[in-house]
Amino acid sequence: MNASNLHIVSGNTIAELIASGAQALTAAQVAFGHGTATAEDEAAWLVLWKLGLPLDSELTPGAPESVSNQAVTQDSQAQVATLFEERIRTRKPAAYLTNEAWLVGVPFYVDERSIVPRSFIAELLADGSIDGWLSDQTTQVLDLCTGNGSLACLAAMAYPEVQVTGADLSPDALAVARINVDKHGLQERVRLLESNGMTAVPGPWDLVLCNPPYVNTDSMRKLPAEYLAEPELALAGGEDGMDFIRQLLADLPTRLSKDAVVILEIGNEKPYFEAAFPDLPVFWLDTSSGDEQVLLITEDALRQWSEGHTAALKL
Repeated sequence: MNASNLHIVSGNTIAELIASGAQALTAAQVAFGHGTATAEDEAAWLVLWKLGLPLDSELTPGAPESVSNQAVTQDSQAQVATLFEERIRTRKPAAYLTNEAWLVGVPFYVDERSIVPRSFIAELLADGSIDGWLSDQTTQVLDLCTGNGSLACLAAMAYPEVQVTGADLSPDALAVARINVDKHGLQERVRLLESNGMTAVPGPWDLVLCNPPYVNTDSMRKLPAEYLAEPELALAGGEDGMDFIRQLLADLPTRLSKDAVVILEIGNEKPYFEAAFPDLPVFWLDTSSGDEQVLLITEDALRQWSEGHTAALKL
């Protein structure tokens, strides 16, 4: 899309602005996946945010309390158009332009210092999918690769009796996480630590959540510009995407309490995970994207797997 075509978002009502914005995003072939999956959803997000309206505003024409036919001033129309122009021109994820991302209905601050939060682990915390694996002995929770701290905060919200540690290698990401911990008033229950993997978080941990860098080298080369706008440190996982995970699974057995569980997100890399760890027993968990994105490993399974590998190396 050339410069002469950038000023095409217009409309006298909210519905018209959203329709025009969606058309512009589609024509520009921007990539989604940072909180929205379609041009229509992202256009609605950008329009409502810029107009200062709740993101869950009713948009169905004719529905009670619908804002779809609400008139928009020319000044506001121009501001919305400028926002869409920036989205198309920079290819930055919309969340970086609004400085806001939502997970399971909870708002989090985000900027270019951390990856845009979109982990399916958030669903599992919110809907209680992993509760059956936990007990009243689950008190120490680690969110490794915490990024902007969203999963650490959601874990603290889901389990009021636990203490949560959010750890990350990036001081910049931890600065963003601090904003979110403070935003949600969780300073007493969520601490943040700089750590290269497990080096500064010895445990023992009762529950480990981890959405690590897992994108393989070939996939990194093919990522759309929106993903390349994020910190590479949070995405790139080496040739097969498993570099961080190899070290993590080597370190974890001595850092877990008895009956602990590990929740690990690997995105679309299930074939690489299974090739790297063919004899590690895991449970694949159902999410809105299917049952190949997030897995659960028990402390017992991980310990026995680790002992077996150690014994094999001594032969």
